[in-house]
Amino acid sequence: MNLMKLAAALLYAFALACIASHPARAASDLHLAPNLSFTDDSSSNFPIAGDSIGDAKIAGDRATIMFFGTAHCWNTNREAERLVALYPKYRDKIDFVIVDLDHPSPSQQSLIAKYYRGLIPTITVIDRKGEVIYDRAGETAGTRGDTSKLEALLNSAK
Repeated sequence: MNLMKLAAALLYAFALACIASHPARAASDLHLAPNLSFTDDSSSNFPIAGDSIGDAKIAGDRATIMFFGTAHCWNTNREAERLVALYPKYRDKIDFVIVDLDHPSPSQQSLIAKYYRGLIPTITVIDRKGEVIYDRAGETAGTRGDTSKLEALLNSAK
């Protein structure tokens, strides 16, 4: 029995070492949170859900898009809807960093200090060379579901 415990402990330590040597750097499996409103500020959920939402590393080998927002903001919800719609197409080409300004992770604090200007939603795009190519607040389109400007921006970042 002790040999099985030792083997399990070694396997667990190996798994932790693998995770530490390849840390997550961006959010993944992005999808819209439930019960969002796109016409008023009644939604109490942060609009984007997924895995590793608290990760906040800017990629050094590919572009990064940062999304800053909060719950209770229909503008943020609509921009989140655009971003999530494009996520499947770009998830293997661009890193997505999602920041809930009401509940930022410790690793997101430096990104907030450097890129967030006080208005929501804010989108910041950094190209693969580390240059900021877009850093603006507000929606990227005037109509709900229009992803054309955001998609053009993502295409220019790759």
